[in-house]
Amino acid sequence: MAEVIDMSGVVEGVVQNIPIIAMVLAGFYALAIICAVREITVSRTSQGSIAWLVSLAFLPFPTALIYLIFGWKHFDSYARTRLQVRQSRLIRAEDLMVIDRDMGAAWPVQRRAAGLPFLAGNKADLLIDGEATFESILGGIAEARHYILVQFYIIRHDALGQRLAAALMERARAGVAIFVLYDDVGSGGLSKEYKERLWAEGIQIYGFNHRHRLLRLFGPMRVNYRNHRKNVVVDGEVAWTGGANVGVEYLGEDKKFGHWRDTQLRLEGPAAMSMSLIFQEDWLWATGEVLDVHRPEPVEAGDVSALVMATGPADRLEVNAIAFGDIIGQARERLWIVSPYFVPDTDMRTALYAAVMRGVDVRIMLPGRPDHMLVWLASNAHADAMVEHDVAIYRYEKGFLHQKVLLMDDKIAAVGSVNFDNRSFAINFEMTVWMPNKGVVDAVEAMLVEDFSHCRLVTRTEVAKRNPMARFISQAARLLSPIL
Repeated sequence: MAEVIDMSGVVEGVVQNIPIIAMVLAGFYALAIICAVREITVSRTSQGSIAWLVSLAFLPFPTALIYLIFGWKHFDSYARTRLQVRQSRLIRAEDLMVIDRDMGAAWPVQRRAAGLPFLAGNKADLLIDGEATFESILGGIAEARHYILVQFYIIRHDALGQRLAAALMERARAGVAIFVLYDDVGSGGLSKEYKERLWAEGIQIYGFNHRHRLLRLFGPMRVNYRNHRKNVVVDGEVAWTGGANVGVEYLGEDKKFGHWRDTQLRLEGPAAMSMSLIFQEDWLWATGEVLDVHRPEPVEAGDVSALVMATGPADRLEVNAIAFGDIIGQARERLWIVSPYFVPDTDMRTALYAAVMRGVDVRIMLPGRPDHMLVWLASNAHADAMVEHDVAIYRYEKGFLHQKVLLMDDKIAAVGSVNFDNRSFAINFEMTVWMPNKGVVDAVEAMLVEDFSHCRLVTRTEVAKRNPMARFISQAARLLSPIL
């Protein structure tokens, strides 16, 4: 016979602890009030703020705790860090006549969003997939003479991570100064042994939140804000960025995903100084240390004008969304967007619909298989809505698609770490390189034409035949779009 619960004992226990319960409730209401004041003060959208305020008022627990994770930005001081670095490490482009003023005038939104100028005289090479990417990066590291800056969202201690470590340790023994940054969430599985091996060789390696104990000790406080940048700089002369992280899956060696389609950009020339500057800002935030690195005289390596745009939650405005929205609005002939995650907000969706109505060839290339199921489901809902509004959705079927690339008309191309979702536009620290150069545009076009040949075009008939339950689940996941 089941044991009968003594309700009188439960009630008695509650009565005896009423003062403690009251104090806990009062504490949560006080915290909810603080969060509500904060939300009203920094609100960006009335819909989102109203949802937070109603939830905080009627359900302070657990809403207040959820707000601390997903609603309260913890990187306000990063803006001061950025100002400190840019005041103390000004790029000497002005005196050395490498600022491209004509491009700055032609693309004022991107220039102002970046807070850095277009720099002329660069050579830009597209690196297709992981083997080409890491052959180039490791080759560049081997030639370093003064310093190496390495930053990835994910660093694994697998075979590729060991190759990177070996290359860095070899240069450290040659007297090259080496600094490594990783994201605390993305590289959460990075072993202590891996880091200690680098430290033993004089290589400084830190997590992005190393200096910020509140974010480190309370893991959930940093879950929502991640440094998603990929940034490698050698001697301030050559730099790499794009979609690839350090893990064997990016080489196509993961049995689950197989071929991994990614794109990295190698920049040689003055723009490498911009990427060095951005690393220095992140390093100052992470460690409190202002890097004193070798600053070379800018040498023209090619004819590409490049603007390096670093964005994140410390920005006063959502400049990433502004910059991409401006590009969409300017498109007149074609707009090709490639992203593994497609979770646009209302403004982005409206801009894409308007482009189609102008007669623009709008194509969005997405993966044909998921890696993160919740984001995949939400992305499916948004993609189906695009198809219903005549936006062409292509599903890449040769393997897993992870590149982040944009091509607009014959005017400008972009490669970086930015996914087409709210997380990249408003929450994560990201990096994009804008290049209004015919040679780069032609190279990106050729690359994407090849990729489209491995895609399946999603039709209205396919969307109409979706299983009702699958459609419902995708629509439910779509409700979480602001934080995915």
